[in-house]
Amino acid sequence: MTDAVAPIQPSPVADLSQGQLFWLRFRKHRLAMWGLYFVIGAFLVATFAEFLAPHDPNRVNATYQYAPPQMPRMIDADGRFHWRPFVYPMERTFDLATGTRTWALDTGTRLELALFVRGDPYRFWGLFETDRHLFGTTQGDWYLFGTDRLGRDSLSRIMHGARVSLTVGMLGVAISLVLGVLIGGAAGYFGGRVDNIVQRLTEVAIAIPSLPLWMALSASLPTWWSPLTIYFAITIILSVIGWTGMAREVRGRFLALREEDFVMAARLSNCSEWRIITRHLVPSMYSHIIASASLAIPAMILAETALSFLGIGLRAPVISWGVLMQEAQNIHSVALYPWLLLPGVFVILTVLAFNFVGDGLRDAADPHGHHV
Repeated sequence: MTDAVAPIQPSPVADLSQGQLFWLRFRKHRLAMWGLYFVIGAFLVATFAEFLAPHDPNRVNATYQYAPPQMPRMIDADGRFHWRPFVYPMERTFDLATGTRTWALDTGTRLELALFVRGDPYRFWGLFETDRHLFGTTQGDWYLFGTDRLGRDSLSRIMHGARVSLTVGMLGVAISLVLGVLIGGAAGYFGGRVDNIVQRLTEVAIAIPSLPLWMALSASLPTWWSPLTIYFAITIILSVIGWTGMAREVRGRFLALREEDFVMAARLSNCSEWRIITRHLVPSMYSHIIASASLAIPAMILAETALSFLGIGLRAPVISWGVLMQEAQNIHSVALYPWLLLPGVFVILTVLAFNFVGDGLRDAADPHGHHV
């Protein structure tokens, strides 16, 4: 009498779609998940900057020039515990011996922190005017990240700067992505003379040093242009320069895919060249394009930051992380007011987060390197 053969259990992922399998592979990359959370948080801050920022980013407070960060506390100077966080107001004094400003805490006054407080008025997304902020003090001024040379709140300016720096990266990558897919796809699909022309143009563009080229193009912008016009011009310049890498990647993929069976079947079905490219070739490499784009965004952010830091990119009154870092251009400011480097810290964290997300997307897009 033979033993009964146990039925074969179906795989738990057998009925999952490609998108679900992609997500499961991505979730295994822990750093990519943390990077994704940070990126989502950064875009939420950029979207709701007016409401989240405790102050108007352009409000000047001459009393608090170069004020150091005020950290919330729950234990007062006498050692007593308070359930509601608070900060002590600061008083500025001048040290005659060293010739520098010093700050002392007024421990006799407590500024309690609260949620949904009233503060500087603003127009939320340009739709309606309000003065509600997510957090702040019920009275007086509070500067969590300190202030700059004009007494403007650094935290509020970093939040508003995220909107410009992140959107420059997203818009720049979107434009360069379209250019790279179209130009690289045409070169890889048609080959021959088209491929030779595209390859020579790409090689010439890559051979030119990036930073001097950015500097020359940015310096050529008219000084009388409005900040908004300069913003879009910088975005277009970064996009026109950044399409070459994507074009070469798409060309290589198209060269490999154009001989596949599904492409031959589409040709035999009398599909047009445009339909084969847009409906068959491009969708087959969506995951690769998304991963490449996520890795290109930090390069765009760094490019905008570098140009603005050097004074040839975005200019005041536009607020971006690069513009904010102009405050820390000399060693004197860095030595005496190190909190002016905080915008650079957020640039580093954002670039790392995007790189982690890009690595996770690239690994998840490789079905042969991972198993769910």
